Amino acid sequence: MEKINSFNIRAYGLCINNGKVLSLFEMYAGEKLIKFPGGGLEFGESLIDCLHREFREELNLEIEVLGHFYTQENFLASKFRKNEQLLTVYYLTRIKNLPDLKIKEKSIERVEWISLSEPSPFNLPIDRLVFEKLQKEFLK
Repeated sequence: MEKINSFNIRAYGLCINNGKVLSLFEMYAGEKLIKFPGGGLEFGESLIDCLHREFREELNLEIEVLGHFYTQENFLASKFRKNEQLLTVYYLTRIKNLPDLKIKEKSIERVEWISLSEPSPFNLPIDRLVFEKLQKEFLK
Protein backbone atom coordinates (compact mmCIF):
# COMPACT_ATOMS: atom_id res chain seq x y z
CA MET A 1 0.00 0.00 0.00
CA GLU A 2 1.23 3.46 -0.91
CA LYS A 3 1.80 5.88 1.94
CA ILE A 4 -1.29 7.94 2.78
CA ASN A 5 -0.27 11.60 2.66
CA SER A 6 -3.43 13.54 1.87
CA PHE A 7 -7.12 13.77 2.71
CA ASN A 8 -10.06 13.79 0.33
CA ILE A 9 -13.09 15.27 2.11
CA ARG A 10 -16.37 14.66 0.33
CA ALA A 11 -19.92 15.89 0.96
CA TYR A 12 -23.01 14.13 -0.40
CA GLY A 13 -26.69 15.06 -0.50
CA LEU A 14 -29.42 12.55 0.19
CA CYS A 15 -32.65 13.60 -1.52
CA ILE A 16 -35.59 11.43 -0.45
CA ASN A 17 -38.89 11.59 -2.33
CA ASN A 18 -41.75 9.10 -2.01
CA GLY A 19 -39.52 6.39 -0.53
CA LYS A 20 -36.83 6.84 -3.19
CA VAL A 21 -33.37 8.42 -3.10
CA LEU A 22 -31.80 10.43 -5.91
CA SER A 23 -28.81 8.60 -7.39
CA LEU A 24 -26.31 9.20 -10.15
CA PHE A 25 -25.01 6.66 -12.64
CA GLU A 26 -21.54 7.87 -13.49
CA MET A 27 -18.27 6.82 -15.11
CA TYR A 28 -15.31 7.60 -12.88
CA ALA A 29 -11.71 6.50 -13.48
CA GLY A 30 -12.96 3.95 -16.02
CA GLU A 31 -15.47 2.39 -13.61
CA LYS A 32 -19.26 2.61 -13.64
CA LEU A 33 -20.54 3.89 -10.32
CA ILE A 34 -23.91 4.41 -8.73
CA LYS A 35 -23.48 7.21 -6.21
CA PHE A 36 -25.22 9.99 -4.37
CA PRO A 37 -24.97 13.57 -5.68
CA GLY A 38 -22.04 15.49 -4.25
CA GLY A 39 -18.29 15.52 -4.41
CA GLY A 40 -14.99 16.80 -3.16
CA LEU A 41 -14.46 19.79 -0.91
CA GLU A 42 -12.41 22.61 -2.41
CA PHE A 43 -9.98 24.74 -0.37
CA GLY A 44 -11.74 27.58 1.41
CA GLU A 45 -15.15 25.94 1.08
CA SER A 46 -17.49 24.66 3.79
CA LEU A 47 -19.19 21.27 3.51
CA ILE A 48 -22.55 22.96 2.92
CA ASP A 49 -21.09 25.27 0.26
CA CYS A 50 -19.58 22.20 -1.40
CA LEU A 51 -23.00 20.52 -1.57
CA HIS A 52 -24.63 23.59 -3.11
CA ARG A 53 -21.84 23.92 -5.69
CA GLU A 54 -21.86 20.23 -6.63
CA PHE A 55 -25.66 20.15 -7.14
CA ARG A 56 -25.47 23.30 -9.31
CA GLU A 57 -22.44 22.12 -11.33
CA GLU A 58 -23.60 18.55 -11.89
CA LEU A 59 -27.40 18.77 -12.02
CA ASN A 60 -28.42 22.44 -12.34
CA LEU A 61 -30.27 22.11 -9.02
CA GLU A 62 -30.66 24.30 -5.95
CA ILE A 63 -31.01 22.49 -2.65
CA GLU A 64 -31.91 23.11 0.96
CA VAL A 65 -29.77 21.24 3.47
CA LEU A 66 -32.13 19.75 6.07
CA GLY A 67 -29.51 18.32 8.39
CA HIS A 68 -26.57 16.01 8.94
CA PHE A 69 -27.25 12.31 8.34
CA TYR A 70 -23.94 10.44 8.64
CA THR A 71 -20.19 10.95 8.82
CA GLN A 72 -17.89 8.06 7.96
CA GLU A 73 -16.37 6.80 11.19
CA ASN A 74 -13.66 4.39 10.05
CA PHE A 75 -10.44 4.79 8.12
CA LEU A 76 -10.99 4.47 4.38
CA ALA A 77 -8.30 4.70 1.74
CA SER A 78 -9.43 6.08 -1.60
CA LYS A 79 -10.23 3.41 -4.17
CA PHE A 80 -8.99 5.70 -6.94
CA ARG A 81 -5.99 7.49 -5.40
CA LYS A 82 -3.96 5.18 -3.19
CA ASN A 83 -2.23 8.00 -1.29
CA GLU A 84 -5.52 9.55 -0.08
CA GLN A 85 -7.61 8.96 2.99
CA LEU A 86 -11.31 9.62 2.44
CA LEU A 87 -13.67 11.35 4.82
CA THR A 88 -17.27 11.38 3.64
CA VAL A 89 -20.13 13.38 5.14
CA TYR A 90 -23.78 12.88 4.14
CA TYR A 91 -26.62 15.39 4.55
CA LEU A 92 -30.36 15.11 4.06
CA THR A 93 -31.36 17.61 1.40
CA ARG A 94 -34.44 18.88 -0.38
CA ILE A 95 -34.41 19.95 -4.03
CA LYS A 96 -35.94 23.39 -4.56
CA ASN A 97 -36.21 23.33 -8.37
CA LEU A 98 -36.62 19.72 -9.51
CA PRO A 99 -38.17 20.69 -12.90
CA ASP A 100 -34.85 22.39 -13.74
CA LEU A 101 -32.89 19.12 -13.41
CA LYS A 102 -30.35 18.95 -16.21
CA ILE A 103 -27.25 16.76 -16.27
CA LYS A 104 -24.34 19.16 -16.77
CA GLU A 105 -21.46 16.86 -15.88
CA LYS A 106 -20.42 14.72 -18.87
CA SER A 107 -19.40 11.74 -16.70
CA ILE A 108 -22.99 11.36 -15.40
CA GLU A 109 -24.85 8.94 -17.66
CA ARG A 110 -28.22 9.27 -15.96
CA VAL A 111 -30.08 10.21 -12.80
CA GLU A 112 -32.48 7.79 -11.16
CA TRP A 113 -34.69 7.68 -8.09
CA ILE A 114 -33.86 4.35 -6.39
CA SER A 115 -36.45 2.77 -4.12
CA LEU A 116 -35.38 2.32 -0.51
CA SER A 117 -37.39 -0.90 -0.44
CA GLU A 118 -34.97 -2.55 -2.91
CA PRO A 119 -31.54 -4.07 -2.14
CA SER A 120 -28.68 -1.59 -2.32
CA PRO A 121 -27.37 -1.10 -5.88
CA PHE A 122 -24.39 1.02 -4.76
CA ASN A 123 -20.84 -0.05 -5.69
CA LEU A 124 -18.87 1.75 -3.01
CA PRO A 125 -18.95 0.30 0.53
CA ILE A 126 -19.63 3.61 2.31
CA ASP A 127 -22.57 4.37 -0.01
CA ARG A 128 -23.99 0.89 0.63
CA LEU A 129 -23.78 1.54 4.38
CA VAL A 130 -25.52 4.91 4.01
CA PHE A 131 -28.25 3.34 1.83
CA GLU A 132 -28.89 0.73 4.56
CA LYS A 133 -29.07 3.51 7.17
CA LEU A 134 -31.60 5.34 4.96
CA GLN A 135 -33.66 2.16 4.73
CA LYS A 136 -33.71 1.83 8.54
CA GLU A 137 -34.65 5.49 8.97
CA PHE A 138 -37.26 5.89 6.23
CA LEU A 139 -38.86 2.45 6.02
CA LYS A 140 -40.02 2.34 9.67
